Amino acid sequence: MNKYPNVDGYKVDEVTATKLISTDVLVVGAGNAGMMAAAAAQEKGAKVILIEKEKTINLMRVGIASVGSNAQKRAGTVINKQELVESLASFAQHNVDERLLKTWVDNSAESVNWLEDKILKPNGAHFKSEPDAMMTNKAYQGFPTENDPTIDDESFVSYGNWFVKYQKEHKIDIRYQTSLVKLLKEKDTVTGAIVKDLGSDEFYEIRASKGVIIATGGYSANKDLLQKWNALSLKKNVYNDSPRSNGAGITAALNVGAKRDEEPAESIFDRGLVPIGTKTEDLYYQTDSYDNWLWIGSYPFLKVNLRGERFANESIPYQFIVNAASKEPGYLYAMVWDDNYAEYLEKMHMLGCARYGFPGYMTDKAAFVKDTESYVEKGLVVKADTVEELAEQLKLPINALKQAITNNNKSVISHNDQEFGKEAYRLTPVKKAPYYGCILGGRILCTFDGLRVNTKMEVLDENHQPIRHLYAGGNDSGGFFWGSYNDRVPGLASSHAQTFGRLAGKNAAEN
Repeated sequence: MNKYPNVDGYKVDEVTATKLISTDVLVVGAGNAGMMAAAAAQEKGAKVILIEKEKTINLMRVGIASVGSNAQKRAGTVINKQELVESLASFAQHNVDERLLKTWVDNSAESVNWLEDKILKPNGAHFKSEPDAMMTNKAYQGFPTENDPTIDDESFVSYGNWFVKYQKEHKIDIRYQTSLVKLLKEKDTVTGAIVKDLGSDEFYEIRASKGVIIATGGYSANKDLLQKWNALSLKKNVYNDSPRSNGAGITAALNVGAKRDEEPAESIFDRGLVPIGTKTEDLYYQTDSYDNWLWIGSYPFLKVNLRGERFANESIPYQFIVNAASKEPGYLYAMVWDDNYAEYLEKMHMLGCARYGFPGYMTDKAAFVKDTESYVEKGLVVKADTVEELAEQLKLPINALKQAITNNNKSVISHNDQEFGKEAYRLTPVKKAPYYGCILGGRILCTFDGLRVNTKMEVLDENHQPIRHLYAGGNDSGGFFWGSYNDRVPGLASSHAQTFGRLAGKNAAEN
């Protein structure tokens, strides 16, 4: 009997396969980890089937971290590996497997170089190293890890279709609308899986002689699993930006004896605009198009709780403000700013996907203003001629908000935030009407607490022994993250997925 029911509601013990298909390696999930795993296994000479329950591959991420990629060498970007590993481990309070961190550091460049050589260059693109990681707050060390796919060095280029073309040219059998029902195990070895063709409603078996690689992307779309494994996330987050990630891979592996991380890890963006009066328990909106995503939400403008009181340093990593708000009444928070906000954006010196000039999106002040004003039109951002009117529209206590703004403006004048220690260059006044405000919550990008793996990406059982022929990559593989995501290492999540997916594919094929 399966400990975890199939996430799609099938009674897996009653499912009967109508046919048998054989391959060397079966990859479950066509995202950043799965696409890399399939390509790597094929390069090693394995016959590969890649299944994906949706009609398309998942979004291939653009900002990808590495240490020592060819793009970084061209740019003269140098990163101390040991320093980075220890910084990541320290960020997680060492609730991670440091061997996995080192494995990523040692293999990340190969993964990025492969992507550049095999996918980007044949289509006229390349990687550009993003060397800027300047931080003045010693508590959060920054590293220039990001590689951006581009043609003109000014904008991002999407490469998902190129990757699909590569897979087809190399005879990788991609089967869309095919979902994992259950893994099959004989004695101590995973032998394949029962899958379902969602178009024909047919169940069939895929026998994989060398291994099955789980790469389904975590469980952020599964409210039942969130309630079981990370209940607080349902209060921190009002949006889920990964509606594909239903936990099917993780639960299937648990049903054959796998062990998973015992504490949650997640990546949260602080850009979730909600209507004024929203209660977190009433909203968990699933979107793959980033609906109601306010770009300046990650900027360190004045933020207050629902009582109108400032409660944290707004200059902390973007997930941390959501963590801090989860200790406040209502879990949500307000951000307020004035009519000069566009003049402050560049000097705030944000990193990664929050940075000013983000290629293809927030390239200049006009783009930020256009984005913000679009939400004024939708009523999710409000404008007012007075602070009193702003407080009334946001349903915040007037006196508390006025005091928070007064304190903020005093800090700007003195160049010293005596309340929470925000860097002087990120202090901005709220004094020129019209005043702006909104209510924000978290939007979970993904969960990271996954199946325990070793450095070969073999999934471990309850005794910390490898389950033969079962591998995991990407957000289904655990031991790498804990708690919150480190945005001071730009591109880490996508690189973790692609690098570990590539390693899983290589190791499975070499069985």
